[in-house]
Amino acid sequence: MSNEQHDRLVGFMTGLLLGAAIGATVAYLTAPQSGKKTRKKLGRTAKEIRKSTGDRWDDLAEDVKDRVDDALSGARKHIGAG
Repeated sequence: MSNEQHDRLVGFMTGLLLGAAIGATVAYLTAPQSGKKTRKKLGRTAKEIRKSTGDRWDDLAEDVKDRVDDALSGARKHIGAG
């Protein structure tokens, strides 16, 4: 996957998650239930989003680390061959 494709995918996934979070918040706020229940649901959803976002950042960090390692390995091979 090229860097441009990867950037597009990350942008799309970020937009998708942000849109889902906004949509869920609007749905909770317009739902016919008590404020206490709504606040509990919002709190649970926020915790889930934080966990999901943290997991995604960990995955992205691992991907970046792998790419840097690959680039360094390729540079070492190129320097050693030169």
